[in-house]
Amino acid sequence: MTSGSSKIQQPVIELVTKLASGDLSDLCDAADQAILDGNGFGWLTPPERSKQEAFWKGVMMMPVRELYCARLEGSIVGTGQLVKPFSNNEASGHIAQVSTFFIAPYARGHGLALGLLAVIEQSARKQGFTRLEVDVRETQKAAISLIENSGFERWAIKEKYAYVGDRYVRGFYYVKDLETVEEL
Repeated sequence: MTSGSSKIQQPVIELVTKLASGDLSDLCDAADQAILDGNGFGWLTPPERSKQEAFWKGVMMMPVRELYCARLEGSIVGTGQLVKPFSNNEASGHIAQVSTFFIAPYARGHGLALGLLAVIEQSARKQGFTRLEVDVRETQKAAISLIENSGFERWAIKEKYAYVGDRYVRGFYYVKDLETVEEL
């Protein structure tokens, strides 16, 4: 490499089983920005860094959760989790869920959200799940559009899903049948 040139890294979606040096900081920074943009996953304001770090470390320890991260220029800029049922939940053992799904505002427009959702769905299919569910606040318009355009069907609305600012907002519940063979 010559002086003054830099290597451009392509966007990447990956299953993260261990956070490398700097990843936890990137993850918290990206989550903070998504939360401030109104696209947090339950948080309305960024929590103390120690609480958020403990949250992500806890995710890494849970065998029923797979953490997928979107990277742009080598840094984590978003996540999504595939949440599998506990082994004692035999009746609903065919259903997996998408959770903590976000892309930081500064990293949008690169197709990372679409890629992230596709990778999570692919993992669910490979593991034999036949239904994939996700829920989202009605205020998260971009997420709703992505989910609906990815073949998920809204099956329920919860009127008082979240309390944001000074009012309740609805929550939309979606499901995708993974047994369906899609035509090309």
